[in-house]
Amino acid sequence: MSHSFDTKVVHSTLNQRSVVKSKTTPIYQTSAFSFANLDELEKYFEGESDYLYSRMGNPNTDELAASVAQLEGAERGVATSSGMSAILAGILAAVKPGEHIVAAWDVYGGTHHLLSKELPAFGIQVTLVDFSELERIEAAIQTNTRLLYSETLTNPFLRVENVYELVALADRYQLYTMLDNTFATPYLLNPFELGVDLIAHSATKYLGGHSDITAGVVVGREQLVAEAEQKVVALGTNLSPHEAWLTQRGLKTLSLRMSKQSSNAQVVADFLREEVLVEDVHYPAYVSEKGNGAIITLELGEDISVERFFESLGWIKITPTLAGVETTVSYPIKTSHRSLTDEQLEAVGIDEQIVRLSVGIEDVKDIKAELQHALTAAEVK
Repeated sequence: MSHSFDTKVVHSTLNQRSVVKSKTTPIYQTSAFSFANLDELEKYFEGESDYLYSRMGNPNTDELAASVAQLEGAERGVATSSGMSAILAGILAAVKPGEHIVAAWDVYGGTHHLLSKELPAFGIQVTLVDFSELERIEAAIQTNTRLLYSETLTNPFLRVENVYELVALADRYQLYTMLDNTFATPYLLNPFELGVDLIAHSATKYLGGHSDITAGVVVGREQLVAEAEQKVVALGTNLSPHEAWLTQRGLKTLSLRMSKQSSNAQVVADFLREEVLVEDVHYPAYVSEKGNGAIITLELGEDISVERFFESLGWIKITPTLAGVETTVSYPIKTSHRSLTDEQLEAVGIDEQIVRLSVGIEDVKDIKAELQHALTAAEVK
């Protein structure tokens, strides 16, 4: 399909095989598929039919995976039960026990825990380094290194990964690359088209967009994603048909939502930079020509009571997640990065004054007014 992103995101559906031609793909809410006879059953195992058991594949999960792969310009995709399972499946497709990963240390806290605690228990070595300096990445590469891992926009400080340099370094050492593209989404960035091998999404966030599902997708090179799909089947981290259907429905409005949320975030970031009660504002200067994303991370000033700030937010909800159509705030030190040690938090730069803001689609004047009210109310006088 050679149309623009805005058109592709609306029309990225599978060709229906049913005699009933529904406008939208039905929900195949079934654990298994039936067969007329044993010969028909055998055809599945010979690769002549698609579906046997929903853990191994379902039209709804396949549609979501194919849609995200198409939007990323990737060769193949697989849908999973969460963003973390997408990351896990991708990593296990690229790295085996006894091999080594070099990863950015300023990634999402759950990913940091997976890399530093869980993977070593399975015999996969991990070195976490500062990816803002290419020399540090290169110095961490070992003879058994197989993967460089990071995020296109890091969580929570929104460092923009230098994808060109990362891919060039990986090519030099014949390594795989994998990026989490959750914050940017394929609306803003397409890492696969820049040479990245695997791209993971927490579809719970912007792809679904309405805070009502938990899902993940990993897309990338055919061979690697085929291996990731086998991990999903074997480990039982498949996505349910209904969750896949809801995510696919949300995906159709990704362009509209990201356009509005990114433009709102730019206005809010500019406003907060002029606010004397805010010590610093972390928001990218340039991600793509379409915008810079919808996440802003604040460093509140020393004269602000964080507890009072959160209490005074009114209709802006406190949540442990992000990317719904509503503006929300989260507290990384107590939620997303809670598993990090004090030393790790200090290295990354997360402390008690750090607040992550997920900007929604509301009238931007109302968002600014609510934040101004909370800041004023939280000032320690």
